[in-house]
Amino acid sequence: MSSQPTVLVVDDDPAIVRAVVGYLEQAGFKTLTAHDGNSALSMVRATPVDLVLLDLMLPGRDGWEVTRIVRADKRLLNLPIIMLTARVGDSDTVLGLELGADDYITKPFNPREVVARVRTVLRRSQPQTASAVLHIGDLEMDVDSHLVTLRGEAVDLTRTEFIILKTLMQNPNHVFTRAELISRSLGHEYESIERTLDSHIRNLRKKIEPDTSQPRYIQTVYGVGYKMEP
Repeated sequence: MSSQPTVLVVDDDPAIVRAVVGYLEQAGFKTLTAHDGNSALSMVRATPVDLVLLDLMLPGRDGWEVTRIVRADKRLLNLPIIMLTARVGDSDTVLGLELGADDYITKPFNPREVVARVRTVLRRSQPQTASAVLHIGDLEMDVDSHLVTLRGEAVDLTRTEFIILKTLMQNPNHVFTRAELISRSLGHEYESIERTLDSHIRNLRKKIEPDTSQPRYIQTVYGVGYKMEP
């Protein structure tokens, strides 16, 4: 990521785009804009982008479909995505997170909050500086190369999933409360964060657990939180 990160702002409301772009540029970010899903996809495929602010309700391809396509592209798998949603239903935001979004912001929002969220997600996406290889059963994580394998097969994780899994693998048998795991891996600048965390845990289990109904690695400690079973 360059010293002046580039944020792609995708929304079909010109007033929202202008406001968000103005605050981002004032905060030192470069910006690109798109007003529909197809244009957003073309842009991220052709232009280096560090993060996407993506509205859910777009003409053409909506935000869910754009996220699904981006996460299916290995070149774009780790591209951070923050969803912008005017819809208040939990199912909408949970679906976005399950598709691989890193965070979501509910409209109406303060543009300063958007800048703060962008900074937080980009900070989480920075490459690790210390080399380490973690092992739990058949699960292996090379922290330096950002590579996770299960029984020798590569597992594709988003950056947020990787960070949560790293925190758990670095502390086997430690029972994290949700608040502690949020603080250690995601930061705390989130609303409805426990639902966000639970969605990421569900995604991780789908990718690493032989049977999600009986998890082998990420255990739920009822009434408390989660732990990594060694």
